[in-house]
Amino acid sequence: MRRTGAPALLGSLLVVAACSAPRSTTPTPIAEPVPASTSAPATTTTTTPPPAPPCAVTTGACVSLAQRLAWLVRDGRVVRGPVPAGFGPPDQTTPAGSFHVVWKDREHRSSEYGTDMPNSVFFAAGGIAFHAGPLDAPSHGCVHLTDADSAAFFDGLQVGDAVQVL
Repeated sequence: MRRTGAPALLGSLLVVAACSAPRSTTPTPIAEPVPASTSAPATTTTTTPPPAPPCAVTTGACVSLAQRLAWLVRDGRVVRGPVPAGFGPPDQTTPAGSFHVVWKDREHRSSEYGTDMPNSVFFAAGGIAFHAGPLDAPSHGCVHLTDADSAAFFDGLQVGDAVQVL
């Protein structure tokens, strides 16, 4: 029979004690959830609906020069908008009136100004179009839209669709 010294026996007891310590079966949560109160008064928030398009267009695009907004409309329902829009300065104004989409070019480059006009949707004489462009810089009469909005207008407008600029 082998004899064990006191230090070896004490070490064995400590290991057994540490391994056989009772463990909690459920972890203690870091934070207790706060129960929902049923007696608190309901709060209501009033939101102002977005402005409706001021145009008579049922399928096409509506532009408000005064509000600096544009809408894409399909079958009498707004499908995008109002979205912010940029326009030409007083000496190169964006023309007001009723028009129709004449042609589209996803990657157009202006032959007159040498600038890129992504997502161009042409609707008025003189090369006036919806296209991606900076909203805070004047156009040469075109309707500038953000990249995402110009892509949506490009995809949503078809040749022949109405465009009304007020």
